[in-house]
Amino acid sequence: MKASDLFIKALENEGVEYIFGVPGEENLDFLQSLKNSKIKLILTRHEQGAGFMAATYGRLTGKAGVCLSTLGPGATNLVTPAAYAQLGAMPMMMITGQKPIKKSKQASFQIIDVVDLMRPITKFTKQIVNSNNIASSVREAFRLAIEERPGAVHLELPEDIAQEDCEPDVFEVVGHIIPKADDIAIDQAVKMIQDAKMPLLLIGAGANRKITCEALREFVDTTGIYFFTTQMGKGVIDERHAQYLGTAALSSNDFIHTAIDQADLIINVGHDVIEKPPFFMKKGGKKVIHVNFSPAGVDPVYFPQLNVVGDITPTVKKLSQRIAKQQNWDFSFFEKVKKEVAQHLSTYFKDERFPMLPQRLVNLLRESLAPQDIITLDNGVYKLWFARNYTCYQPNTLLLDNALASMGAGLPSAMAVNMIHPDKKVVAVCGDGGFMMNSQELETAIRLKLNLTVIILNDNAFGMIKWKQEDMGFDDFGLDYKNPDFVKYAESYGANGYRPANDGDFQEILRHCLETDGVHVIDLPVDYSLNHPILNVMLKQKTQKL
Repeated sequence: MKASDLFIKALENEGVEYIFGVPGEENLDFLQSLKNSKIKLILTRHEQGAGFMAATYGRLTGKAGVCLSTLGPGATNLVTPAAYAQLGAMPMMMITGQKPIKKSKQASFQIIDVVDLMRPITKFTKQIVNSNNIASSVREAFRLAIEERPGAVHLELPEDIAQEDCEPDVFEVVGHIIPKADDIAIDQAVKMIQDAKMPLLLIGAGANRKITCEALREFVDTTGIYFFTTQMGKGVIDERHAQYLGTAALSSNDFIHTAIDQADLIINVGHDVIEKPPFFMKKGGKKVIHVNFSPAGVDPVYFPQLNVVGDITPTVKKLSQRIAKQQNWDFSFFEKVKKEVAQHLSTYFKDERFPMLPQRLVNLLRESLAPQDIITLDNGVYKLWFARNYTCYQPNTLLLDNALASMGAGLPSAMAVNMIHPDKKVVAVCGDGGFMMNSQELETAIRLKLNLTVIILNDNAFGMIKWKQEDMGFDDFGLDYKNPDFVKYAESYGANGYRPANDGDFQEILRHCLETDGVHVIDLPVDYSLNHPILNVMLKQKTQKL
């Protein structure tokens, strides 16, 4: 069997549905083999878009998304998505081409050491130097990509290896059983929780990767313990729950941080310090129980007193069975915080000023979307407003990145979501800066006949950095630019473009877009004038009085 045929056969054996990518001449044998496969090639306009789509596929399905590039510049364009997947714990496999390694007549043209380049940002990277190792290498790469903690893997297939003859066998896909937590550790956790005065539950991204919703909801209902989430842990438990305190969107001085500060024990389920930490530990301060698939590394801001390591779901179920509501727990302060949060978050929901406040957009989207519909966010200051103010009813219905926090992922992520869940409404919310980083993927979305709505928050600037610049007392400098006419830009690709003139106009446009097939792009002027007064000034003043 030809080696490239075997590679495709090995991918089929892993259940691969799509390969997202931009092929080059070094991939042509692979491409010819793919032509006869049931795997669909999703040709994108940039390797970064392909990588973000593959990572999002992995995030939502738990299976490794696959992306493809050529050597050199094609491979370097996958570096950002690789880091995005690796830090965000999204299973993804990258396949890159390479010049012949046994005999090449092109000297060092386009040659860089891609395997070494990928080493710091992947779980596994390897150049295939013998076609008879293809099957085992693919199986090993997929195993590592999917197993906890999931992440990015990479295989390089040189031209001459792709053309070789080899044995046709592939390896059986063997599932991995995650061990259960040790009973001694669970006993210690039970005692620490029962002895605490104000325990608080933290739900992180690891709990969003597995089916832990029912177990965690049962834990909260049984114990009455209040909970909060990290940004990537949103929606694991329906956020309309009576014990939900909020999402840690900021690093400090938010209402949720007053509750964290008062708690004497944090039960941390599924969070690790790769996602921006929602709190910092201090020696002699509150105790922390780390419940996760792997133990916590010792970090200056995170050094839990107890690691409960193993499959999260049975661990949480055991804790629920053994812990009842305790008479010594005092949640009165948490109740006070919850009332303050409810009042604060909805303050600007009905404010119809235009350009539109991000808080208003959050409210309008929540009112317009069903519980199962999905929003993908690019990276910008609006991400904080969505993390704090958007109420998630189900897991993975607000997809944001709080690990690498890369710009440019919002649109490609929405495209992957629509491919995986064509029955759900999908909205990408992007800043004008992030949108322009991969806006060319509109052509891909049109070609694939996808159905999604893209809302561009237009402030003609890098708004997140301007907000930070103001907070630090620096001059307003170096962050403003001019945008294209987004309506004409969208229409040039064959998408539908809109520019609302006021609040009511936007609501009508949004309703039309959500009810109509196709790709819709809304150029929405945004008002960020309250970012600094609320997030930097008012919150600090209010939380100091609690």
